[in-house]
Amino acid sequence: MANVLNSTTGAPEPDGSTQEAEQGGGQAPLLRTPREGLPPVVADGAALRATVAAFAQGTGPVAVDAERASGYRYGQRAYLVQLRREGAGSALIDPVACPDLAGLNAAVDGAEAVLHAAHQDLPCLTEVNLRPSALFDTELAGRLLGYQKVGLGSMVERVLGLRLAKEHSAVDWSVRPLPEDWLTYAALDVEVLVDLRDALEAELREAGKLEWAREEFASVLAAPPKEPRPDPWRRTSGIHRVRNQRALGVVRELWLERDRIAQERDLSPGRVLPDAAIVEAATSMPRSAQELGALKPFSVRLARRYVPQWIKAVNRARDMRPEELPQPSAPGDGPPPTNRWHDRDPEAARRLEAARATVSGIAEQVVMPTENLLQPDAVRRLAWTPPERPDAGAVAEHLRGNGAREWQIGLAAEALAEALTRAEAGSQAE
Repeated sequence: MANVLNSTTGAPEPDGSTQEAEQGGGQAPLLRTPREGLPPVVADGAALRATVAAFAQGTGPVAVDAERASGYRYGQRAYLVQLRREGAGSALIDPVACPDLAGLNAAVDGAEAVLHAAHQDLPCLTEVNLRPSALFDTELAGRLLGYQKVGLGSMVERVLGLRLAKEHSAVDWSVRPLPEDWLTYAALDVEVLVDLRDALEAELREAGKLEWAREEFASVLAAPPKEPRPDPWRRTSGIHRVRNQRALGVVRELWLERDRIAQERDLSPGRVLPDAAIVEAATSMPRSAQELGALKPFSVRLARRYVPQWIKAVNRARDMRPEELPQPSAPGDGPPPTNRWHDRDPEAARRLEAARATVSGIAEQVVMPTENLLQPDAVRRLAWTPPERPDAGAVAEHLRGNGAREWQIGLAAEALAEALTRAEAGSQAE
């Protein structure tokens, strides 16, 4: 039996597909099965062509989600793509069996795609040639509306009065065949996404934030692919414990060796060798495979298997000339870490304090997180290298050059110009 739509919210009313809340428990009903039942997985050309035809005949926005195998496989490719559209129903597509969704992309061209936390899924969707031309991001909408919890489950419960089971959110989606309960979970993630979108759009309009949201959605779509980090090994967890260049060299060599093996075996790097093992080796500098293997983090099965490769990496770093070793910190194109500002440039530190207080005050007034009102990096850059004459126009251009959207500039530029001027006057008075 299909869910009956609530005439006020458009969300499905509880029926046989939901688990009623316990009496007196106060919980929203739990969605258990998709409205039209669980669709079969699309895993061949014929099924994909039928799906393309169905979605081409559908109307309105297209709910889209993707499941990856983070923590299990190398990279962030999609292992399941879920879609739903009025008139087409839901579809579950295996992008391993159907790696090119360009035909589906053409079939829904011009339709708004509804995603939750789109920045996470757009890269893996692009890999299978599914690239929206218009976007509504329900997570970002929630942030702009000041929601404290913006996970999909939390927002569905608060906005639509329904619960989504989330017990399969961190499973290995690369396994085949996918269990039926996992597929049900995946189908339900797009089940009410358009209903959530409609309710949030109404809230945004009422709050006077709809145009802000549209600018944000367009910015997410237009964002170029992230450039690879120049020194990704520097993000090794616990690297702050490494005190000298020789040890940093060990971190770099072990990280690179781990990445090579992980890519070769299509495994998440952390499953091959945990970061704790890299840092432990860098701080203890073992001289033999036996010494290395005796370190506790190397007792994990895969880590133990590659001990000969790990000790070679350690020895490469040990034998490097000083000029070959990495510098203690990577050069950047932005301001230095803010904890050094008071010593390096006290005036910049005052400007930063004033700018942060200004942004925080505006964010409180419009009810949203400060980082959504204005990116922290843009605030830091403004404080470190302000315009020569920090009037509202110059500040606006500075913010625009650092990626701020027009609605953000309209809210913050004048107030930030005044804050910088006050900070400068305070410095001169001292």
